[in-house]
Amino acid sequence: MSEATNVKLEALRKAVRELSSVLVCYSGGIDSALLLAVAHQELGPSAIGMTAVSPSLAPSERDGAVRTAQVIGADHRLVESHEIEREAYVANGADRCFHCKSELYEIATAKQREWGLEHVVNGTNRDDLGDYRPGLDAAREAGVRSPLVECDLSKADVRELAYAIGLEVWDKPASACLSSRIPYGTSVTRERLAQIGGFEEELRQLGLRQVRVRWHDKIARIEVALDELMQLAEDGMREAVVAAGKRHGFTYITLDLAGYRVGSHNEVLVGRALKVVAS
Repeated sequence: MSEATNVKLEALRKAVRELSSVLVCYSGGIDSALLLAVAHQELGPSAIGMTAVSPSLAPSERDGAVRTAQVIGADHRLVESHEIEREAYVANGADRCFHCKSELYEIATAKQREWGLEHVVNGTNRDDLGDYRPGLDAAREAGVRSPLVECDLSKADVRELAYAIGLEVWDKPASACLSSRIPYGTSVTRERLAQIGGFEEELRQLGLRQVRVRWHDKIARIEVALDELMQLAEDGMREAVVAAGKRHGFTYITLDLAGYRVGSHNEVLVGRALKVVAS
């Protein structure tokens, strides 16, 4: 481990120790996985990972979160989340993420008290502050701490530290809830979430790592990392992708040539700059 990496890691360890006991809002993604791992190492049984399970969480993501927590050795608990019952969430306005995270943090705060913990923390990193993320407002309102931000850690830093401590998911592609695939103003339903999640799972089984299925009624707009675009043109792959899309209820299966970028449905919102991800 380089000296620079060690300095960053020790700063995170110190920040976590000072919290004394924490409930980690843990999705299974690399950010919250790093935070859970460090919290477990520093606080032991005084660190508990909580994963909210709802129709917007793909089953494969839930299973992956469980596996990673087991490898870490942390206390990990699944709880049910009911954002799908919130009218403002279902309406899917530009502030949908606020209502989803408000549900999460209300549950987390209740569980924090029930489990006798001092703080609720999340895996927000410094780079997240540059995107349009209404969920950050929900975290502030709920008093949720973000140790990765407090330690000025970027996404690249998070991956570096996760690799340094031996987390197998250090290079896991970015993920997001399935509702982020539905255009603003189009209702979020259990059926649409299942349709998107099922198609994405088949695409991953075909070998794609960074993939999103953006829902446009009968049209599926597929985003993949730029270095995976040509893979979709290989013999047999195109036919397999089309067949999978039709199995999940789409009539037209399209490929977005701009490639995967964070929250591309936000592009209809004025002044919201997004990122193209090359790999």
